[in-house]
Amino acid sequence: MKAMHRAVAQRRTRSALRLVAAGSLAILLAGCYYQTEAQQNAYPTDYRVRHPITVHEGVQSVEVLIGRNRGGLTPSQRADVLAFAQAWRHEAGSGIIMDEPHGGPTDHAAADAIREIRSIFGAIGVPTGAIYVRRYKPSRSALASIKLNYSKLVAEAGPCGQWPRDIGPSYESGFAENQPYWNLGCASQRNLASMVDNPADLVQPRGEIPAWAPRRNAAVDHWRKGENPSGNYVGFDVGKITDIGR
Repeated sequence: MKAMHRAVAQRRTRSALRLVAAGSLAILLAGCYYQTEAQQNAYPTDYRVRHPITVHEGVQSVEVLIGRNRGGLTPSQRADVLAFAQAWRHEAGSGIIMDEPHGGPTDHAAADAIREIRSIFGAIGVPTGAIYVRRYKPSRSALASIKLNYSKLVAEAGPCGQWPRDIGPSYESGFAENQPYWNLGCASQRNLASMVDNPADLVQPRGEIPAWAPRRNAAVDHWRKGENPSGNYVGFDVGKITDIGR
């Protein structure tokens, strides 16, 4: 009798252990399913959502190195300052801040360079009131420089090169669903953000301007006469050099 009771108790113990193991496995699988579901929700298939182009305020700057025994600007520095001033007229969102080194052996050279920089700004059309000069003391170990900067809108996307999932064969459910990998489209978005002329165009379109009346009238006149609106077609071989191969 004792042996029978012991066998029955062992069977009940095995059954209880099987139930506990099955319940634990179900909970584990449910947790894995929930994690996969959350990962899929956080992994949009549209590359514009995965890698959005953001527009924020950035800084455009140029640094003019100043020598101790030289006054004025070099030809390359004049070209840099000229390009900086032209870009300011096109895309600036603030005035120009000019950091002038002061309190060192390059004070005289810096003063000469600043006068030349101001003359270049004046020639381009930068108003004097748009320039704010502030002084700083350069360290003895660093080469003194005049720093020019202004604020502007910047469009950026990325960073690219992130691989949160394996794109090769794996046990993840996303591999068999033919979904795009995370990094797909990031380079295109980043290139578009860097090539756009005015980042504000990514937020809203520009206002329309009136049509150019002379060109419009010329095209309408050609159309009224039954001619090609784009002008007279002069032929494909007008600029030929020789008749060989004709």
